[in-house]
Amino acid sequence: MRLKKLVDITALKFILVGVVNTLVGTGVMFLLYNVFHTGYWIASASNYVVGSIVSYLLNKYFTFQHKERSWQVVVKFILNITLCYLIAYGLAKPAVRFIFQSFSHSVQENLAMLAGMGLFIILNYFGQRFLVFRKREEPPAE
Repeated sequence: MRLKKLVDITALKFILVGVVNTLVGTGVMFLLYNVFHTGYWIASASNYVVGSIVSYLLNKYFTFQHKERSWQVVVKFILNITLCYLIAYGLAKPAVRFIFQSFSHSVQENLAMLAGMGLFIILNYFGQRFLVFRKREEPPAE
């Protein structure tokens, strides 16, 4: 697959939607963690519950212009978000803890949340584009 096909108007729309999601979700995450002291997993999961609702609606109708209306798409979206979240944040926390072991626990977890966000974005883009909102190929004309 060529890079030009991956970096097109769809990718740019995904980035724009991601900026909106990031502002909303990150605000929720850091507010819950730093002000309400909910802990790493609750704060980061809340980010993705709130952000996922915004993401689904904007990416379905704006980014990928997916017309299909079915529960299968919703289930695929939820599975994609869940797997991306678990992989990204599950890898980020121990990696950041190892790399920044001399830092305080709070700094480590804030850095882990940032690293998890970055990995999540990459995994989520490919999951949404090529699995959840994949365009169906037209059958060849006879």
